Amino acid sequence: MPVFYFICYNLVVMEWLKIVLPWLQVILSVAIIAAVLMQTSDAGLGSAFGGGSGNEIAHTKRGLEKGLMWGTAIMAGLFVLLSIATLLINTA
Repeated sequence: MPVFYFICYNLVVMEWLKIVLPWLQVILSVAIIAAVLMQTSDAGLGSAFGGGSGNEIAHTKRGLEKGLMWGTAIMAGLFVLLSIATLLINTA
């Protein structure tokens, strides 16, 4: 009898995750977009392709800028993990 309850509980959890995980991905993707847009970029489009003037001073990220960078990286990692979990749950 306990095995039956365990199987039923797992089925309920799986169905719940199939509904919740895509919504979490949407929320996380919007948060990642917002975090990327809030980051400052001193480089213009020309320097992105190697056309910089060469006299730029190296900039060290500090404080809020550093926290925003790490937060963005962590959210991106969580997004990848949620994507893999969604793939595994939907193919099971």
